[in-house]
Amino acid sequence: MKRRGLHWLWLSVAVIGFDQLSKWLALQGLPYGQPLSILPGFNLTLVFNTGAAFSMLSGAGGWQRWLFIALAMIVAVTLITWLARLGPRERWAGAAVSLILGGALSNALDRILRDHVIDFIDVYYHQWHWPVFNLADSAITLGAAILVARTLFRR
Repeated sequence: MKRRGLHWLWLSVAVIGFDQLSKWLALQGLPYGQPLSILPGFNLTLVFNTGAAFSMLSGAGGWQRWLFIALAMIVAVTLITWLARLGPRERWAGAAVSLILGGALSNALDRILRDHVIDFIDVYYHQWHWPVFNLADSAITLGAAILVARTLFRR
């Protein structure tokens, strides 16, 4: 298993664990929809997202939940296959794919258990707010950024 990229699955499990713990803490300590100011430009604001990224399809009536769960499972199988084919020296790719896998599975777990994704990280500048997100979204974004950088800056 170490010769292949599957040993990176520990990172996916860690992403799922930290993300689910942070969401549980948000549910326990934050009132819904009321920003808690942490730093200038950074609030914690508990919201529920029934849509995809940036709340796309959030008002679609419920069918989108099953679509997003199915897509997450297809993506998970694809990423695990990709990990299994990675060589021992492809560390950046292994980390990136594992971050994306963990984030996708954690958000899918929210949809399965709660019908929605829990978001709570609210970044803003003056009156402009980035859509509220969570640690799983951050892991997906970081993993994708690593893959893009790896592609652009390969020797």
